[in-house]
Amino acid sequence: MATSLSVNINKIATLRNSRGGNNPDLIKVALDCEKFGAQGITVHPRPDERHIRYEDVFNLKAVISTELNIEGNCTEDKFVKLVLDNLPAQVTLVPDTEGQLTSNHGWDTIKNQAYLQKMVALFKSAGIRVSIFVDPVVDMVKAAKDTGTDRIELYTEAYAKDFLNDPEKAIEPYVLAAQEANKLGIGINAGHDLDLNNLAYFAKNIPNLLEVSIGHALVCDSLYLGLENTIKQYRSKLTP
Repeated sequence: MATSLSVNINKIATLRNSRGGNNPDLIKVALDCEKFGAQGITVHPRPDERHIRYEDVFNLKAVISTELNIEGNCTEDKFVKLVLDNLPAQVTLVPDTEGQLTSNHGWDTIKNQAYLQKMVALFKSAGIRVSIFVDPVVDMVKAAKDTGTDRIELYTEAYAKDFLNDPEKAIEPYVLAAQEANKLGIGINAGHDLDLNNLAYFAKNIPNLLEVSIGHALVCDSLYLGLENTIKQYRSKLTP
């Protein structure tokens, strides 16, 4: 079964916010992404609303027909309320700090075990699928199992960085982490710096990869290739 593509539209919101007004229209872009083949829409609101605004999440939930994935830091009460008010298909818990430019590490699922158990239970009790952002470390995957999470999202920046030098070495820790997740019955998502150059190799080598969330590279590619063509190309990289 092909891996699902969820398009992260944060960068569309960044472009909109840079001039005020509503150009580009975030909601229209999300609907077009669905029309062009995206199987989900991802947003990652932050407290300063520098890209996705909290209002955007309500507007998106009202109209999209695929899965809505809300990423963010569950230590923020405002984020927790936003998720519970919108009941997305999936919430991805990311350990961001305030003012962080972009996500740059996964959860320490050992150190934060009790806290993550509480938050996972909260969201699952509302009928929301939960994914925890983790580094490709077998011990972190093992401890993620004890939080009760449905899935993990493998943080793929290191893979993308090392891919051009040595693809086999770059993918190795991710394969080991994925094998452990499969053994434990945890679903596998992935995201961060995946692009048209490295995506197919990643998807081919990660067993039972359910979903990738891609934003920055996809939006950049669409400047040259067009949004519809870009989404089709990303989907083709995920086809077995």
